[in-house]
Amino acid sequence: MKTWSWVLLILFVILIKFSSLYPGFIEKYYSNGLYPIISKIQRFLFGWIPFSIGDLIYGFFIIVLLVKTWQLIFIIFRRKFNRQYLLAGLKQIIFFFLFVYVFFYLFWGLNYSRRSISSQLDLKMTAYSKAELDTLATVLEDRLNYYADFATQERDSFYKKRNLFRESSFAFKLAREQYPFLNYQPRSIKPSLFSYAGNILGFQGYYNPFSGEGQVNTTVPVFIQPFVTCHEIGHQVGFGKENEANFAGFLACRLHPSPVFRYSVYFDLFNYAITELRRTDSVKAKQLLENLHPQVKKDREELKRFFKKYENPLEPIIMWGYDQYLVANNQPAGKKTYSEVIGFLIAYQRKFGKDSL
Repeated sequence: MKTWSWVLLILFVILIKFSSLYPGFIEKYYSNGLYPIISKIQRFLFGWIPFSIGDLIYGFFIIVLLVKTWQLIFIIFRRKFNRQYLLAGLKQIIFFFLFVYVFFYLFWGLNYSRRSISSQLDLKMTAYSKAELDTLATVLEDRLNYYADFATQERDSFYKKRNLFRESSFAFKLAREQYPFLNYQPRSIKPSLFSYAGNILGFQGYYNPFSGEGQVNTTVPVFIQPFVTCHEIGHQVGFGKENEANFAGFLACRLHPSPVFRYSVYFDLFNYAITELRRTDSVKAKQLLENLHPQVKKDREELKRFFKKYENPLEPIIMWGYDQYLVANNQPAGKKTYSEVIGFLIAYQRKFGKDSL
């Protein structure tokens, strides 16, 4: 590792940290300038491949990590471990993490520092009242109960992942006409090669900034997969924060003519709303839960059983680490950031009326 490579990496780290302090700059020159070019090139290069290149990259690094760990154990066992070896190893580790840091933020991570998606729609993000939350939860329940009558009739077709991904892309095509900032082309959304591991670790989907691919855990119940997919596309179009990716997914998913997509988005958002409502109005929350369509109650129980099935001692540790990662990337609420989509929905409801939901 030559001195110039260290200097270059450190300069990039400083530039990234400095520019992230200016959301307006990031919004104009990165999120609406450099990033769309990078992401389209990535999706053009890898989107046509039927399996996840990003997952193969992750797999490769996992193998390298295991090999390096074994080599270290072997050296310690042979008593060849010394100060010189320690310093050389630390330099390699620091260089690797600086390299990953720079490319992560250049390829996508600076989107964490852009202006809020609320600025795209001129939404007023002020504190909401209990009455507004009550209204939102009631509207979401009405929508959910309505589409429950139709969603199961078409649900089976989305077990075929090409249908799921094609139609999710179509949802954003429809959304682009109304919300140009949701422009998504070409498509690059795929099943995760680590879906079963994801059940143990607790993830439903993720975005790979190094390949530009969105990965979906396709082993989760099929009725949540459309919204999970649209959430990951929300990341792909440049919204890093989880509440904003949720809101982008809502804007697209609700426009799809399929009741499966609409059921999926309202199912997920209702669960966020009812969780919030329990804290402020438990009586109202209980009433709404009792009035749910039988199919919705059935699906909620299925989802609970699914998560219960994969409970394990490792998941809380992984989730703690993920929580800290979110906090470090402008999401002080950590995992609770996902539920903060409620604030966007209420602001949207204020501006456009509850019928717009």
